[in-house]
Order: sequence, then C-alpha cells, then structure tokens
Amino acid sequence: MRVAIAGAGKVGRAIARELLSNYHQVLLIDRDPDKGREGVVAGAEVLLGDTCEIAVLDEADLPACQVLIAATGDDKVNLVVSLLAKTEYGVPRVVARVNHPKNEWMFDEAWGVDVAVSTPRMLSALVEEAVTVGDLVRLFTFRQGDANLVEMTLPASAGVVGSRVGDVTWPVDTALVAIIRDSRVIAPSPDDSLEAGDELLFVASDEQESALEDLLGD
Repeated sequence: MRVAIAGAGKVGRAIARELLSNYHQVLLIDRDPDKGREGVVAGAEVLLGDTCEIAVLDEADLPACQVLIAATGDDKVNLVVSLLAKTEYGVPRVVARVNHPKNEWMFDEAWGVDVAVSTPRMLSALVEEAVTVGDLVRLFTFRQGDANLVEMTLPASAGVVGSRVGDVTWPVDTALVAIIRDSRVIAPSPDDSLEAGDELLFVASDEQESALEDLLGD
C-alpha cells in the first residue's frame, strides 16, 4: 500500500516508521527544508513542498496512493489537504490529525476526512479507560458509518459474567471485536466465556451505546 503523509514533524515521522516496518510504501511531504529532506526517515520517499498547493500534490502522484494522512500541527492545513486529496485526487482513505478539540466538528466527510484522530480526546479516553470499571468509554470515532470503537471493563456484578459470547443477545449494529484478559488479546468466538475484569472492545453505532452499557453494566 502506498501512503502519503502530509507533515514530516515528529508525528508524521513516527507514523512513517511504523508503516515502513509493516512493508508499506511511504511518501512524506513537508515545506520545511529540514523536515522535508532526503533521509529524514530511512526508507521513505520525501517531497519538499506545501501540501496545500496543487502543483505539489500533482508531483506527489496522489492518485497512486491508497491512503493520505494529514498529520501537520495546523488544523487548517490538515483540512485543506484532506479536502484536496478526496475531491481532486480521489484518494480512497483520508485520515486527519485534529490538534485542537474545538475544531473537531469540522473534520468530517464534508472536508474529505474519513477518520479524524484527536490526540487530546484519545488521551482523555485512555485515562478514563484506565480508571473506570462498568462504564462505557468511547476510544475512537469512525467517520464512515457513524460507528465508534468503545471499551468497557466488565464488572463482577454484570449479568453477562459467566455467559458464552454466543449466548448473549447483543444490541443491533454492535460487534464484539476483542477481549483483553490477563495481557492476552482474544478474538472472541461464540464459545468464549465472559469473565469479570475482561476488557471488552466493541464497534458500535451511536444509537446502541446506551443499550450496550445497560447490557454490560451493574
């Protein structure tokens, strides 16, 4: 897979290294000569230029990319490059970094964003996840389909404790995707049991979160 990353700062470079370690092709784009220099990330292509300029995006050959990641520290830049990537070049998947929570509402399909990643919101969610048991915590929002990645640590008093996954009537538009137990990640099968203290990860629609919390709560 070929991935273009707008912004070769610390975040962009870290993403590039991770993608390269998984054998993807990576193009880093930055207008700062120090960040947009050859060899800034070993194995990545580098393009020096402003990602808000059509000529630069033409040179980047975005139609050949399956994913664009807008990872600059400027929300305005991330929105503009997301919109151009989606509307002008038809990039199938656009992921954008949200730097300031007050701007999060703009990062949607209207601006070409498929997935918005808000660092402040994710850090807040991870803090909640670490200290709460029996409460549903939203970790991530998928822009396509209005679905969320949510987590709950199953309390001992939950009615489903001891039940088989296949015997539980889950809310519609809800999928149990992983059980984390004793540092193990379990891909749930119908025969797996639910135990107190399990960390359950779901993909669920907005409308079903309250029903899921009622099912799993005290």
